[in-house]
Amino acid sequence: MYGAIFGDIIGSRFEFDRGPWTKDFELFTKRCDWTDDSVMTIAVMEALTNAGKDADAETIRTECVKSMQKWGRRYPNAGYGGSFIIWLHVANPEPYNSFGNGSAMRVSGAGWLYDTVERTREVARATAEVSHNHPEGIKGAECTAAVMFLARTGATKEEIKEYVVREFGYDLTKTVDELRPLHEHVEWCQDSLPKALVSFFEGESYEDVVRNAISLGGDTDTLAAIAGAMADAMYGVPEEIKKAGMKYLEEDMKETVQRFAELMP
Repeated sequence: MYGAIFGDIIGSRFEFDRGPWTKDFELFTKRCDWTDDSVMTIAVMEALTNAGKDADAETIRTECVKSMQKWGRRYPNAGYGGSFIIWLHVANPEPYNSFGNGSAMRVSGAGWLYDTVERTREVARATAEVSHNHPEGIKGAECTAAVMFLARTGATKEEIKEYVVREFGYDLTKTVDELRPLHEHVEWCQDSLPKALVSFFEGESYEDVVRNAISLGGDTDTLAAIAGAMADAMYGVPEEIKKAGMKYLEEDMKETVQRFAELMP
């Protein structure tokens, strides 16, 4: 359940297309830190915990707004986008038709809790709609959570890939090696999801998937958060990575994720 958070931390020092454009780099250094990806992932986990597993979409949306605004105001300098900063601070926030990758990087809690892929997608949609209600923003969130559900319930990568292409239509024809020279910092679901998905499908472990994603450059923390969430559902996070990653988190973050874990199947 820490897959997105540790991916964010590992990728943080390369954000804004600062490399590394290779898979050969040290995972954790003093330059690593959590960003808005981790803060909002934890906020959504809290919202789903407070809503309860059987909550309807309106309750989930209400809890997401409350938790996301609370955590965003608690950690205001985490690197939020301009429109989202405004959303965090207005009294009655409304969705602003965003297709940014924020909907996908924060959704991983929905991938862990529910018993069917349909319910998983319903909840993922609700977590996105409060801000990122553009069809591409919603699709990015649903796809990330659906991949996680299928991975943790025993589907093979071939089966997952077939589902993704059929249901979401992302172009997965390029390999990681083919995508790497095209690096640029783009914060759209349309750009980030194919890159994260290819990183996941080619990877052979949690660490390998995260290295794939970060090697593509661009929005590295978010690519690694999305791909890392998928990889966590397939492989789990190795204990040594968990031990190293936990050192970066604040106590309230750890407590919230642990409370969320108590709901997991």
